[in-house]
Amino acid sequence: MTRTGLALALLMTSATWAGAQQATDAIAPEGASGDQVATDGFGDLTDAARAGLTAKAEGRAVTGSDWMVSAAHPLAVQAGARVLEQGGSAADAMVAVQTVLGLVEPQSSGLGGGAFLVWYDAATGAVTTLDGRETAPMAATPTLFQNDAGEPLSFMDAVVGGLSVGTPGTPRLLEVAHRKWGRANWAGLFDDAIGLAEDGFTVSPRLATLVADEGDALARFPDTTAYFFPDDQPVAQGSTLTNPAYADTLRALARDGADAFYSGPIAEQIVAAVRGAEGNPGLLSAADLAAYRVIERPAVCVEYRDHDVCGMGPPSSGGLTVGQILGMLGGYDLAEMGADSAEAWRLIGDASRLAFADRGRFMADVDFVPMPTEGLVDPAYLSERAALLAGDDSLPEVTAGQPGWSHAALWGQDSALELPSTTHISIVDGDGNALSMTTTIENGFGSRVMAAGFLLNNELTDFSFETHDADGWPIANAIAPGKRPRSSMAPTIVLRDGAPAMVIGSPGGSRIIGYVARAIVAHLDWGMDIQQAIAAPNLVNRFGPMDIEAGLPAALTDGLTQMGFELNETALTSGLQGIVITPDGLEGGADPRREGIAIGG
Repeated sequence: MTRTGLALALLMTSATWAGAQQATDAIAPEGASGDQVATDGFGDLTDAARAGLTAKAEGRAVTGSDWMVSAAHPLAVQAGARVLEQGGSAADAMVAVQTVLGLVEPQSSGLGGGAFLVWYDAATGAVTTLDGRETAPMAATPTLFQNDAGEPLSFMDAVVGGLSVGTPGTPRLLEVAHRKWGRANWAGLFDDAIGLAEDGFTVSPRLATLVADEGDALARFPDTTAYFFPDDQPVAQGSTLTNPAYADTLRALARDGADAFYSGPIAEQIVAAVRGAEGNPGLLSAADLAAYRVIERPAVCVEYRDHDVCGMGPPSSGGLTVGQILGMLGGYDLAEMGADSAEAWRLIGDASRLAFADRGRFMADVDFVPMPTEGLVDPAYLSERAALLAGDDSLPEVTAGQPGWSHAALWGQDSALELPSTTHISIVDGDGNALSMTTTIENGFGSRVMAAGFLLNNELTDFSFETHDADGWPIANAIAPGKRPRSSMAPTIVLRDGAPAMVIGSPGGSRIIGYVARAIVAHLDWGMDIQQAIAAPNLVNRFGPMDIEAGLPAALTDGLTQMGFELNETALTSGLQGIVITPDGLEGGADPRREGIAIGG
């Protein structure tokens, strides 16, 4: 195959890919016409949204001359497009997109969760990040997720119920972003979401499938059961679902801002739901909600192929770990090797393993633990780590390195789980501002506890359940009152000559890092357009085995096996949403493995 052969093969045979197949079946049943592709499963869509669905099904990027929005559900994208058409900023459009996503894709994100946002300001050229990550309740203790014998709880025993709920950050982040960069009327940005919540929205194939698969965990709490299991049956694909409680919550936010969420009746409902979760009550209090703050933090930027790849720093590990992977690959000619080269994937896989070793030991909430943030992406350190990739076979084992510290500390190796869920929003507005935001309630359907029309997160289970590793070293990502759990969310803006060239991000738990790094390599090294880069095969290596999607060429899989990799074929349901800024305009793409689209204008 040629350099882009693997991507082109995917576009021709995407129906054979396990992850892509589920999404493709939901959007384009066999024999469907273009109009059917655009309308099946999502209700009333604009012509632009229909065109976005058709373009994705055909493997084409969406184009636009002035603005672009890419997100995980057509109804949310068309809400953002309306804001941009009327001259709104990327921050304005994000509010509209997120509030609709929280309704139509409630399993992934919403008001009950948190988010990280990366912003490029066209007027100043500055890159800013906002940390809207959840915080641990002030009553949290180091043994929160341990039993009476001091042993870690099983993951799902910790997740389902109030115990896993951290203080939500998304509502305050929406407000902070709008105050900094918005220009549309705040109250009007909720109109689409309120209308859909009151009048009803069409249950998509993905939501119906996930509710049916979830079963008992969603049926443990009365409000959640009543919403997702009307008449004691899971919500059906194509049915109309209303959410008047969510509409009331949005009206309060539109009228009174985020304060309406963090105090008063909505806050009281959240606290009551968390503390009253039968069988697994939590610790969240009214004081925790009242004290919550969004934090502006410096971006983490790493040079790669004459571009600056800028992302979110701690408490997210996303920007650092993506940056480390790319930094280690910078000295290797991946472009010459090509997308179907086992040698290229050996380098990517082992660079990822080395980066994840550092992630597990060093990365956490920098407000609570000292971290070698600059040392982890120092070019000299990355060059030293990259030298470990110089052989011909996979590394037999990897360990954390010794990055430079501004002051001393030593941490143990963390094994905290971070399971796939989440969603991503990429936007470029008419003034050239760019926004990349990854937003989540953590696990699918979060804690499964519902309040005021939305699901609450299970973000506290992103902390380590143990306080020390097997060698007795303290773990940086251990829980503490007010602390923010480590995340893998990696909203990213890639700059060239100080201007945005690519806006990218994905859901997917700790695999987010691999998805985002792979998409950047596919575009910058292998010359794929944004839709090809997003749709291309996922191969992800974090802790040892290499996870791969079905349908890879035998020459690639055989080559990796001969190099010593253990291959694990599995569904890798990324949800990449991306935009590329070219001299001729904007190109947008959306992951065929999920329901999202791009709209440009």
